[in-house]
Amino acid sequence: FKKEEKFFFKIKHINITNNKIIKTTNISKRLEHLVGKNIFFIKKIDINDPLKEIEFLNKIEVKKKYPNTIIIKIFETLPIGIVFKKNKKYILDTSSNLIIDESYNNLPNIFGEGAESKFADFYQKLKELNFPEKKVRNFYYFKVNRWDIELNNNQLIKLPPDKVKEAINQSIKLLNNKDFNKYNIIDLRVYGKVVVE
Repeated sequence: FKKEEKFFFKIKHINITNNKIIKTTNISKRLEHLVGKNIFFIKKIDINDPLKEIEFLNKIEVKKKYPNTIIIKIFETLPIGIVFKKNKKYILDTSSNLIIDESYNNLPNIFGEGAESKFADFYQKLKELNFPEKKVRNFYYFKVNRWDIELNNNQLIKLPPDKVKEAINQSIKLLNNKDFNKYNIIDLRVYGKVVVE
C-alpha cells in the first residue's frame, strides 16, 4: 500500500464555496501547495495557516471528498462602516477588524473615540430590530456609551446609553410616522420621552 499511496489519493481539486467578498483566486493561490499531496495526510492546520491573513475571513469548514478533492466552505465577516483614524480610512467589519480597503465607499461613516470597538455590538442590535440602515449616513459614538444616528435626509436620532433596544424600536416607529419627517432632531436620550426640534 505504501508504494501505491504515492500514486493514489493525490489532491487534484480544491473547491471553494460560500465566499461572496473574498475572491476564489485569493484562496486557491494560497493553497496551491496542497495539489499533488496525499489527501490522507492533509491536516486542517495545513489549510488554516496559509489563509490566516485574508481580510474578511471569519472561519472555514474543510471536507475531504475522496479520492482527490478538498472542499472548503468560507464564512466571511461583513464590511459595516468606514472609520477614519490618524487620517487613514479603514473598513470596519462585523468582527471589529479595521481593514485597509478602498473598494467600499457607500458604507456609513463611524465617528468617535473608541467607536470601532463598540460598533459591532450596536450594529447587531440595529440588524436584529430591522432598523433601516440603508438610510444612515453617519454614526457618532460618545464616551458615555451612547450613539447618534444621522440619516441621509440630515435627520439626527439621539439614542440613550441605556435601554438602547427600546430606543431603537421607538425610533423605527417614529421614522415610519410621516409627522416626524419635518423634524431635524429626534431626541430619545431620556427614557419614555421624545424631544423633537
